[in-house]
Amino acid sequence: MFRSKGFGLLKLIPLMSGQPNLAYKFIHPAIASHGHRCHRRSVDYRQRYKTCPGSAGGRTLSAPQTKNWLVLSEELLLVKCRPVLTWRPLLGHVQQQTGAETEMQVKARIKQYYWCQDCKHLIDAVGIMAEEELPGVLILDVGGTHGVLEDLAALLKKHFRLITMKEFLENKKEMSKKIQSVFVFECRPTIDRELLESLPNLKVIGNSGVGVDHLDLKMISNFGVKVTNTPHAVADPTADIGVALMLASARRLVEGCQITVSPDTKYFAVDWLGVEVTRATLGIIGMGSIGYKVAQRARAFNMRILYHNRNRRRKEEEEAVCAHYCEKMEDLLQQSDFVMLVVNLTPETHKLIGKKELGLMKPTATLINISRGAVIDQDALVEALQNKVIRAAALDVTYPEPLPRDHPLLKLNNIIITPHIGTATVQAIRMMAEEAIANMLAVLNGQPIPSEVFPK
Repeated sequence: MFRSKGFGLLKLIPLMSGQPNLAYKFIHPAIASHGHRCHRRSVDYRQRYKTCPGSAGGRTLSAPQTKNWLVLSEELLLVKCRPVLTWRPLLGHVQQQTGAETEMQVKARIKQYYWCQDCKHLIDAVGIMAEEELPGVLILDVGGTHGVLEDLAALLKKHFRLITMKEFLENKKEMSKKIQSVFVFECRPTIDRELLESLPNLKVIGNSGVGVDHLDLKMISNFGVKVTNTPHAVADPTADIGVALMLASARRLVEGCQITVSPDTKYFAVDWLGVEVTRATLGIIGMGSIGYKVAQRARAFNMRILYHNRNRRRKEEEEAVCAHYCEKMEDLLQQSDFVMLVVNLTPETHKLIGKKELGLMKPTATLINISRGAVIDQDALVEALQNKVIRAAALDVTYPEPLPRDHPLLKLNNIIITPHIGTATVQAIRMMAEEAIANMLAVLNGQPIPSEVFPK
């Protein structure tokens, strides 16, 4: 169950006749005192373990070798005063679920996750229970083109029983009762009225990501189901991609790479030039957590920072990044060398940037979109790029995704389009899953919800 270097945790202790409660003597005092109040299932230790070759014919058991710490040996792990696991399965669970290998790591994990301060005995403070009792979470699939990544599925399995859409559809009657949450990954599975009506015990939809424009919040709320998102995990990587797109467009990195690797290239033209980001003016439309982090990064380039937002930031926040508030978006558009869109997609922001707005921008300006594709009128953008109304555009999002292969945006050389990779990092994907899990568990356990999304 443990790899070799983890075996130092265990020590063989012979079971001598006449000492049936030997294991109990190794229990932490707090556990021992609590044992009088909690039911403990009787255990026939002799039938559970194999004979140790070096034990003079007697049977042996394995117990943790610890000092002034918890040793349960063969006592049962109590979850809400119910015996569920013995010590050795607990060790296996800790190793499997947390990757702990050494004695120190195991101790740390158990002390962190399994010690109950309320009744002073071992329970899983984060919701561990017998596997069949884990709350069901519905996902589209594991792996494949659109399924949850296998690493993320492993995270979910620590707290939920995973039920794929295929399993649900094959056995709706049974599975519908088990599903208490839905984990939405890359906008899947689709949450519609038919699905909600078929899940009577559904309590929460945990969205992996900050944008929830793919969810009908009012309809979901009418079913008494909560919706959560993951704003904290996405801010840094999304801000990073915004700055990356700005730099790549300004210095024409994609074009430069194509020229460099082209078999037709015989020399590098001296008049092939980009523009500088340093000391340029950046206009940020949407100064939420992501927009503010963009401003922090832009400050390192000594950029002049303008921003437009529904609500003005506090004075100290503005001063920290030397940002200037534009009450009217038109003022920002007219002054900015780079305009970056960092807004949520709502009815108010749908086609926020159209022909009129593009016409207000400088002919040397670049439009960058890291929010949602539908925030821009793409037909108007095609026209503006073709007619040099603006210098360039850099998009991490489009509508739809991907664009049809014959879409005119794909034929232009003054645009960069990336495949919605704002949060596509190893670290961000994992953090988003962890944040979504914390949100769903909070709902199921009746605790304060870190990131709940409310219908407007």
